Amino acid sequence: MQVKKRIEGIISRVVNLSDERAKVLLKTVYFNFSDRHKDIAGVFKANFEKVSQYVPDGQKLSSTKKQLIGAYFSMEYSIESAALFNPSIVPHPNQEGVAAGSLRFIMSLRATGEGHISSIVFRSGIIKEDGSILFNPVSEFVETPKIRHDQSYVRHMFQRKLEHMKAWNETSIRIFKKLPESFTFSQLKSRITAVQMDIVNAYSKESINNILWLADSNYFIKFDSKNDISERVIFPVSENESKGIEDARFVQFFYESGEIVYYATYTAYNGVCILPQLLLTKDFVFFDIITLNGEAVQNKGMALFPRKINGKYVMLSRMDGENNYIMYSDHLHFWDKAEIIQEPNMPWEFVQVGNCGSPIETSEGWIVITHGVGPMRQYVIGAILLDLENPSKVIARLEEPFLTPNEEEREGYVPNVVYSCGSLIHNNKLIVPYAMSDITSRIATVDVSDLLSRMIRV
Repeated sequence: MQVKKRIEGIISRVVNLSDERAKVLLKTVYFNFSDRHKDIAGVFKANFEKVSQYVPDGQKLSSTKKQLIGAYFSMEYSIESAALFNPSIVPHPNQEGVAAGSLRFIMSLRATGEGHISSIVFRSGIIKEDGSILFNPVSEFVETPKIRHDQSYVRHMFQRKLEHMKAWNETSIRIFKKLPESFTFSQLKSRITAVQMDIVNAYSKESINNILWLADSNYFIKFDSKNDISERVIFPVSENESKGIEDARFVQFFYESGEIVYYATYTAYNGVCILPQLLLTKDFVFFDIITLNGEAVQNKGMALFPRKINGKYVMLSRMDGENNYIMYSDHLHFWDKAEIIQEPNMPWEFVQVGNCGSPIETSEGWIVITHGVGPMRQYVIGAILLDLENPSKVIARLEEPFLTPNEEEREGYVPNVVYSCGSLIHNNKLIVPYAMSDITSRIATVDVSDLLSRMIRV
């Protein structure tokens, strides 16, 4: 109610301005800010539409006052002002025009700005045949996507997720029994309203909140394909992400049919608890955001294998915050069981071990880049090798980390940390983008054959 009152107050003050005063104010805003945005008029229009319901009934507004109201509900936010870190790297879906032996890539990074709110940003470039890496210029503009909740939900899938949340009860049944197998967010809200208005049967507010929470955590976003990928920012939009989107681990996933999909697991944080989420895209323009469910998707650090193994999806995790786990599932959204495959063993990882991104397939096995935490909370990067057909089995490991923070890398927001969220192999070179002390990022490379030769069989 207090928020509504404030919104109405701001709108009322603009409405009461003289037309001449409103024109002068808007002209000043354009003078100060228009060169900092590609389409500032579009920003003002979109933000006016978000609050237009609070304009007094019957009030006629000029185009100037509509834009000015939009300006009062707009703000600039410096996406990367605090840090740019925890990168992952995947091949670009478009390899047209790339020279033979080279590879175009997309790198995702965790960007942190004011209030320590994290979002996902992107960079692109070319890995040349000789292993040198060229980044494309970074745009000075940013774009937040259009958000939709009106994509279709599948009723039996939604029910299964509520069951996993232990939120399937009498109220949920009443809401869902009259929904079609495929329903929209609007239809869901209509059914919730109908149950709330039923004067005969009581309903559970908690159940309705759970249903809306789940719907709000599953949404669809779209960027303008004409804009450069460095302009695209996946910023927290749901209540569950209100304090940040953390540590996206992207992977290029190959289905047996030949279809290629890019998935990313990430952690949504609302300031109190974390929620494991899954992001999927084919082109880095359209993205689906989906909740991960099940007893095994706890804590942080989910990393999906790049293909099914023996007909099942496979994913690494650190569900207890200490050990490396592996889990298998028939369905990408649901993960119920996990088993430990690696425990802290070496002095540089006595505190905890975890993955640094999705496993990478080689003829010798699955290379898993790992992180270990040792004395003084120093994070280092190591590696293990998993069996190709039975990835629950660790077959080799490094006895020493191959990346340890040097003097230059030790100072930052979180000192003494090197960390990665995803690597790739190109021309027998392992390309490892990594963060330095949670403030900035760089890239390391190592010959795959050298890395494997230094591993000790276990």
